[in-house]
Amino acid sequence: MHPNEEILEQFYSAFQNHNPLEMTACYHKNVEFSDPAFGNIKGDRARAMWFMLIERGGDDLKVTYSDIQANDYNGSARWTATYKFGPEKRTVVNQVVGTFYFQNGKILQHTDHFDLSKWARQALGFKGFLLGKTKFLKLKIQQQSSAALSKYLRAMRSIEEDAV
Repeated sequence: MHPNEEILEQFYSAFQNHNPLEMTACYHKNVEFSDPAFGNIKGDRARAMWFMLIERGGDDLKVTYSDIQANDYNGSARWTATYKFGPEKRTVVNQVVGTFYFQNGKILQHTDHFDLSKWARQALGFKGFLLGKTKFLKLKIQQQSSAALSKYLRAMRSIEEDAV
């Protein structure tokens, strides 16, 4: 197995086991992440996103992965997350293809590709069905994801300050 395939195996195994610390250890300090729900985020925000998603997913979050491939520079994997979303606890099954660029044995760029309109139908119900293919809903989802991540980071900083 190529060393970068091993990195992806470690990343997704940690995700499957709800271990964001081990996941983010695979990331370069200057990591850039992108997906349809969060848009483009970098560094600590990208790392914090995994902590937030795993915490929010709780025991309902189930992750499977397959088709890991990598060479010296880039790689890819298929993965599926099943979880409950929102106050209505709607079941979402999100099928994703992750693509990666590596530098010095770490993931430098990570892009997750998935059908946002399919996600919106599952997560938001009828509203997602009606608006799922619009730029308006994509921007709204990205704004809400960014706000939730900022709130999560503020809470984490507050906890760290209280511990000192």
